[in-house]
Amino acid sequence: MADNSLPRGLHARRIFLQALGLSSLSAALSFGQQPGDLKEPVFRVAKAAEAQGVQADSHPLDPALNLARETLVMIQRDLVDYTALIVKRERVNGKLGVHEFMEAKIRNRKIVDGKLVTPLSVYLKFVKPDSAKGREVIWVEGKNNNKMRAHEGGPTGAFLPTVWLDPHGILAMRGQLHPITDIGIENLVLKLIERGERERKDPECEVEFKPGAKINGRVCTVLQVRHPTQRPHFEFHTAQIFIDDETKMPVRYAAYHWPTDPNEKLGPVLEEYTYLDVKLNPGLVDADFDPENPNYNF
Repeated sequence: MADNSLPRGLHARRIFLQALGLSSLSAALSFGQQPGDLKEPVFRVAKAAEAQGVQADSHPLDPALNLARETLVMIQRDLVDYTALIVKRERVNGKLGVHEFMEAKIRNRKIVDGKLVTPLSVYLKFVKPDSAKGREVIWVEGKNNNKMRAHEGGPTGAFLPTVWLDPHGILAMRGQLHPITDIGIENLVLKLIERGERERKDPECEVEFKPGAKINGRVCTVLQVRHPTQRPHFEFHTAQIFIDDETKMPVRYAAYHWPTDPNEKLGPVLEEYTYLDVKLNPGLVDADFDPENPNYNF
């Protein structure tokens, strides 16, 4: 399909999830299976609903929404911070970009008695591709006039200054679908709930739970949402969320457009995000989100 037939400029809040199927990622990621090859048993939503005591006339998304709400409670209660290797690929203005690999440190937002006591804090260091290698970004919610600190990587990075940028501004959003302010596992789940509640108004939706997938050797269950008929108000044909069976955390999200070949199970990639080598609650400190950290190159 030509690029101009795909959705353009997808806004962060119009995506089912933003930050996590399997597609053609590098073999270095050691994915166990491709999404079209996931094996049985496949638990369709009717069985999942029955197992959870959901009424037969409920919406197909209800089991997924229940799971997402339970996961959000767990994250907000138990997850303080984490590190990961984030791999992302996005289609921006009709053009599919390359895979980008980022070493990430993220500290979750914490609210106590309605007050923000710990801001969402993010540090990213790009390791691939070579054109971006060495790029670093720091953003702390509400600090530094809510601006992010960044310097370029790649061959030209050594000749360019470190700058403060508006996370939603033209420079920061160049080549990006989503701002840094929307990054992270908790935001991913929040968007799942937000999008799912809107999708619940439309019955044209198929939901499956597929056990036994693997990402980097870790066993996951795939939550797959599919719109069988293309409609103007649907933004994807298939979305897949991979949930780590051990940690119960979503670690991959991918969305696909409608296939051009009726024999294909998945169409062109719209966006995909994978969290690899996730380490939960490593005890990150303020210095991890400080541009003056001597281990950084700001």
